[in-house]
Amino acid sequence: MDRMYGFIGCGNMASAILGGMLAGGVCAPEQLMVYDVSAEKCETFRQKGVFVAKDAAELVRRCDVVVLAVKPQVYGSVLEGIKDAVDETKILVSIAAGISTDYVKKAIGFPCKVVRAMPNTPLLLGCGATALSRCPSVTDSEFEEVSRLFSASGIVENLPEESMNAVISVNGSSPAYVYLFAKAVIDSAVAQGIERKAAKRLIIQTLKGSAKMLDESGMEPDELIKMVASPGGTTLAALNSFSDDDFEKVIDNAMMACTTRAGELAK
Repeated sequence: MDRMYGFIGCGNMASAILGGMLAGGVCAPEQLMVYDVSAEKCETFRQKGVFVAKDAAELVRRCDVVVLAVKPQVYGSVLEGIKDAVDETKILVSIAAGISTDYVKKAIGFPCKVVRAMPNTPLLLGCGATALSRCPSVTDSEFEEVSRLFSASGIVENLPEESMNAVISVNGSSPAYVYLFAKAVIDSAVAQGIERKAAKRLIIQTLKGSAKMLDESGMEPDELIKMVASPGGTTLAALNSFSDDDFEKVIDNAMMACTTRAGELAK
């Protein structure tokens, strides 16, 4: 019998994961079910051949793997509403920041199977980076099944759960760091007389190329920096300015602030 995959919550992240599953051939539309308090969001998926549940409990009863794609502040009420439908065969996948597997198991009322995921918004383009961890009751084959849901839209890294708050600063929040860097470069370029559209195109392509070099060259970041920075040249002048402003410490401080906040929000 075909496995059924359910999504409670139909926001951007759920849409990205679900879209990747369909595009990657992980499952057929008839193997998918969604539920959201927004009938309009559900209708979008219904038109793609996806089943729509009348409520979250029905979805859990009918699905083998359930992705909890709701905001952390409503997790408690969602788990309360589905706990009677969860049994030892169900796999719950939490994608909310700070929601631990222990919190989910305690709310459900027994040591159910839980996988914790930290995806990022580039999943929307099939270029996501997702960190996953699991509780001991999830088997290797079940964990691989969950991994396929996310790897259809990017890469997956398996981590111990104690790293899941810290990893938010690495892949969950970091797209915003990159966007801020790009904005600063564009704004400076415009101040120097370069047309904004041209500056944006140039920095976008530079970011793409730099990421590709980092991914495919086999070289470490320090080695790649040396390739660009000639002694006494323009790049070195910029790097010296970064050093004077303690750029690496600024990044470290920001990442630690992100992790600290994740700990404050943790359940």
